[in-house]
This record gives sequence, C-alpha cells and structure tokens, in this order.
Amino acid sequence: MTKPKNTFNGKPIRTVYSAESKEWLFAAIDVLSVLTEQPSYNQARKNWSTLKTRHSQLTSNCSQLKLLAADGKNYMTDVLNKAGVLALASQLKFAGTESLVEWLAGFDKADKNYVLKHKDIDVVEIELNDAGEIAATGKVLNEAHFPIGSVKDGKINFAELRDWWSSRAIPASRDRIKDVLHEQGLSLPQQLLDKSLGLSLSDQYWICPQTESIEWAKINFFYNEFSEDVGNLLFGKYEGKDINAISLFSPDNTSDGALKKKWKIIDGKRCLIKGGSGSFAQEVANEVLASKICERLKIPFASYWMIELDGERYSVCEDFISGDTELVAAWRVNKLFKKDSSTSEYDAFIAKAEEFGIKDARQRIDMMLVLDFITVNTDRHWNNFGLVRNACTLEWLSVAPIFDSGNSMWCRELSEEINPTDIGVKSKPFRGTHAKQIKLVKDFSWLDFDVLDGIESEYAEILASHVNDPSKFVDRSKRLCIALRKRIEILKDIVNQINQQT
Repeated sequence: MTKPKNTFNGKPIRTVYSAESKEWLFAAIDVLSVLTEQPSYNQARKNWSTLKTRHSQLTSNCSQLKLLAADGKNYMTDVLNKAGVLALASQLKFAGTESLVEWLAGFDKADKNYVLKHKDIDVVEIELNDAGEIAATGKVLNEAHFPIGSVKDGKINFAELRDWWSSRAIPASRDRIKDVLHEQGLSLPQQLLDKSLGLSLSDQYWICPQTESIEWAKINFFYNEFSEDVGNLLFGKYEGKDINAISLFSPDNTSDGALKKKWKIIDGKRCLIKGGSGSFAQEVANEVLASKICERLKIPFASYWMIELDGERYSVCEDFISGDTELVAAWRVNKLFKKDSSTSEYDAFIAKAEEFGIKDARQRIDMMLVLDFITVNTDRHWNNFGLVRNACTLEWLSVAPIFDSGNSMWCRELSEEINPTDIGVKSKPFRGTHAKQIKLVKDFSWLDFDVLDGIESEYAEILASHVNDPSKFVDRSKRLCIALRKRIEILKDIVNQINQQT
C-alpha cells in the first residue's frame, strides 16, 4: 500500500497521480529518455517534440501538468497516461515492452489502494479489486466513523463492510446500466464507484487514493459542480459520443433503485430526477400524490413535483441531506439490534431510534405506515426509510422524511385489478400485508381525516398532467381516484374501531 516504484531500468521517471482523471501520469521526456537510453535531457526534449507532432496517438493521450525539474523549480511538462506510454514505446519500437507493461501494472495496483474517509476523517485503509469490490482492509484508523454495523471493538466485519460498499453502486437492474457499462468498457456497476471516489449525495463517505492528499471540501458533490454525463447516458443521451469525452465523476454512480434517475443542479439545489415504469409511468404521479397527502397530514416529507423532459414526465425532489448530515438506511440501523423473537422488528427499530434520542420515532414510523396504507405502497423496504445523523458529531437527529413512495396505487397492476378492499394486498417492511401492518399503529390522535377531503380530485389533476394524452387513461384515473377515497374510508373505519375498543 505504498507509492509504486517510479524508476524503470534503474532510471527515474517523474510520475504523478491525477485526482481529476483518476490515473497515473508520466513525464513524456523522461519516458522517452529511458526507452531510448538518451542521456541528454535537451536532446530527449527535441526528440519528443518531433514525435508528438508526427503521431496523433501520442497527443491524444498527452496533457500538461507542473512537475518539479532538476533545477528545483516547477514547469509545465508534457505528461502521458499509460496508454500514451505504450503508444510511445510502440513508435520507438522499444524491445522491452513486456517489462514496461509489468512496470505499469504496478501503478494499476497502486490505483486500487485507498483510505475510506468520512468527510476528512480517515476511517480505514482498503484495497479494491478489478471488480470494484473491497478486496482487503488495512489499518483501522477511526472505529467510531465506520459505516454502521461494519466494525465492533476494533474488529472489522469484512463481509458487512464489503456489502456496504457494493450496495453504493447502481443496481444491476437499473434501466440501460448494462449499455452504459459496455460503452465504458466495464462489466459491473461497482467499477463505476472509484471513478467518482465513491462520493454520494446521501452521505459523506468517500475513498481517497493513499498516494494523494485530497480535501473533501474541494471534491464533494454538495458544494461543487459535478458531471451529468452518467445520468444523461442512463437517460439514453450521448449515444455514439466519444467515450474519452465522457466524465464519470458523478453522484449518479452511487444512486440507488431500479427506475431511471439522475442528479441535476437546479437553481443551485441538488435535485433527483426520477422516471416511472411501463406505459403509464404512474410512479411519477404517485410521488407527487404522497407529497400532497403528507403536506395535508403534516407528515415530514421530501417534496416531489413534476417536470417534463423530452416529452416525458419525471418526478423531482430536492436532496434532504446536506453537507453536514447523512441518511442511514433502516437496513443499516437494523444491524444494531439483536433479533429477539419476543420483540417485533417494528418495536425494535423504534426502540433503537429512541435510544439514539429520537423521541418522536414511534409517531414518525406510524405516519409512514398510515401513508403507505392509504396509497397501498408495496415497496417500503428497509432501504426506503431510515434515520438522519450529523456526519461530523455522529449525533442522531431524526427519522428521515418520507421519500420514495412511487411504487404504490397499483402502479404495476392492470386497471381491472385495482381493488381497494383487498385485505391481502402486500406491504413492507414490518408485516406482509397492509391489513396486518396497520394494526401495529396504536395511536392515531395526530390523524385528521377532514384535511384529506378532496384529495382524490387533486390526484385526478396530477394524473391528467403527467401524460401527454389524458383521454387514453380516463378509465384508469377514475378507478384510481375512487380507490384512493375508499382506502381513506377503510382506514377511518379501522381507527373508529380502535377508538371504540379503548
């Protein structure tokens, strides 16, 4: 885990790691001097000048950086990436190409050695393999700032740490991800992670090459510009564009979920743009509906609205995480409590949140279950809710606001299958059906049904605005609005029964 050897055949070659392009660069004149055994620096410089004007393959892999010269001063110097070094060796008909390739491979290995950091706090030394996975760990540098559940009493749970890292990658089920990986010469989504140093807009973890000294403030996505190339590729744009012109330094490398989505800076705010599935793409409208219900019921939520891009509708929400906070998914919190057959996961999660000082945890979780019952959310898995903490002090702040509620309102069912009275409709995360899960809620005193009057009419307007030709979906929209009102009435009956029993 040290800097690779910067001498070849016993002679020095100035090398530097570029944090911007994520690759090692080599002083072109030094490389030429060593490969041609030219002792004169001035003659090597002249030879290089001649070669680069004759061979475009050299200039396409060449850039300029300030490097330290023999006189102790820094000068702008031509530098080659690894492809450029091999191209130069080919032009020179260098006989020791095999040994040169082996030498360069040492830099490939060095590229994989990092420090996992939490903002500017060093957490642990790690090594990535060619698949982009954590292959090995080194010294534990700060146990307190480890990802939740991956270290205890100074001992690393390697499997948990590896799974945590791999889970940061775009899911393999994401639309067009296979095409994007193929275009970039990659095979796995995890191989995109180090291209953006693992940076995310959901937390403050990232990886820093062990040979570099990089400040979080200068590269994080919360306060710095970022490329939209990965997101645009996932949206089907840039097809046929030169891959060398594509920047992979993007928060989209660490975005979760199967639906098409991308991060974009809108009016200075970090916003997530997300699509839907199928011909109706109803998830888009459902995100907006969930926001409207939360607003009426005073449930803390991430606000979603709708935009049109290239003739399609997308939901948009502003990032509710800042440069000082982070989202800890419920599945990570779940690692902290012991499984006890006498305690439900619902009670265990709430108890852990309350132990962290989040006093309103039960009501906030109950609010989520009520929303999901009304909207028939079938996908509130353990990664679709969580807790928010301060990344610097590690203080737990709150239950995360409601987010990612699109997989609801029978969005993937045929219109004829919409049945609001179905007691077997599936639910997550605490019970298998909504009929059973809603019974976990014991206190509905915060719930005011009167504020939901007319919500079905508002939903009808949302549904009409999210398609180009609403006339094609009149029947489905009508069924959905009737079903929404029916779900509210069913819940009202459940609450009345509970109140009568108490």
